[in-house]
Amino acid sequence: MALHIALPLLTIICFIPGFCFTAASRVSISKTNSFSTDLIQRDSPFSHTTIPSTTHFDRLHNAFRRSFSRLSHYQSTLVAQKSAIQSRIIPSEGEYLMNISIGTPPIQLIGIADTGSDLIWTQCKPCTQCFKQTPTLFDPAKSTTYHDVPCSAKPCAELYQATCGSHHDTCMYSYSYGDRSYTKGDLASETFTVGSTSIPKIVFGCGHDNGGTFDESGSGLIGLGGGSLSLVTQLGKTIGGKFSYCLVPLSAESYVTSKISFGSAAVVSGNGVVSTSLVSNKDPKTYYYLTLEAISVGKQRLVYDTNHYNMTSSSKAGVADNEGNIIIDSGTTLTFLPAGFYDDLVQVLEKSIEAEKVSDPKGVLSLCFRSESSISVPAITAHFTGADVVLNPLNTFAKVEDDLFCFTMAPSTDFAIFGNLAQMNFLVGYDIDGGTVSFKPTDCSRLTI
Repeated sequence: MALHIALPLLTIICFIPGFCFTAASRVSISKTNSFSTDLIQRDSPFSHTTIPSTTHFDRLHNAFRRSFSRLSHYQSTLVAQKSAIQSRIIPSEGEYLMNISIGTPPIQLIGIADTGSDLIWTQCKPCTQCFKQTPTLFDPAKSTTYHDVPCSAKPCAELYQATCGSHHDTCMYSYSYGDRSYTKGDLASETFTVGSTSIPKIVFGCGHDNGGTFDESGSGLIGLGGGSLSLVTQLGKTIGGKFSYCLVPLSAESYVTSKISFGSAAVVSGNGVVSTSLVSNKDPKTYYYLTLEAISVGKQRLVYDTNHYNMTSSSKAGVADNEGNIIIDSGTTLTFLPAGFYDDLVQVLEKSIEAEKVSDPKGVLSLCFRSESSISVPAITAHFTGADVVLNPLNTFAKVEDDLFCFTMAPSTDFAIFGNLAQMNFLVGYDIDGGTVSFKPTDCSRLTI
């Protein structure tokens, strides 16, 4: 059944790519090993980095372009992972930050909440090279709970690029990004504080040499990926391996924030919940892999098989079958599908939508329709193993100009990614210990924590 809509103007929301924040997130802590916090979006009125002259459409296309840049770094990550850590982060116009504290006494760390990388790091004194930052620079010499991680310790072995300090037995890390931004420093352990809860011995990077396109309103990054050094993994027993988020479709005038929760507060349950398995036997461990079996347009079901569509990343990632054929990523705006499968999907959509097909004047997306008021979008369902996720029109089409509507999925020859537009207005819960990801249709703007 087709849905007749007038799509809202979207301010794209991503967790990841950059460091352009000044607003602090608001945290609530319970006494049951759980906590929740707001994720502040760059273009929200809560953020002092909002540029009034930038239109909804400009921000939308900028986010689309960042998705393509981000995609190009997934393949390089697999190729380079044995010689250097390569993150998919594009530090240019990031979207969400978390506000936590480190050290004793605690110093504020404002960092990007990044589900696509693992290492937690912040700039530290003394600086060989540091980018300008508004938050107070962390001085490990003034913290009574700071400890260097020795070279023989297991966390040091978890880094793809690490060396020993020349004057002391300290593990030194080097972490680079796709745009040649970087952070280098000492691997250390420290007490982290979220609200009133203190968490000892969290391993993080104390960066003494950092550079690139980082923005002064942030001081580092909070990795939430699946690797051993991420905050989620290090908090594993404390939070039961659980975290969740609910992404809000924001406009520039909206004061609603997205939510991220950890521990018992992150359990996704109730009517309408569907769950699918995380595929755990794939590298790198940073990414969260799911199995997509098909996509339906109305009643027409298109079988999804990356082996059939010859994804180049399949052999390099060690994929022997169709399991784990798509990455769920809150930091990529668009959804990327194998080029052949995408072409089949577009053909079905073209026949289902009665509107003038046109080209995207920005040259970013390939399937757009011209209409003065609205378009009739067929119901699209993503069929994951054990979980049919029925997407709303705002998950699949965006109004990119006053009379132009574009499909927010794109072709890829490398990686398939279930992006954040497809996840908006779903409560998405990760249960690492249980090996599942759950989806619950939710009005995220009304979600309380």
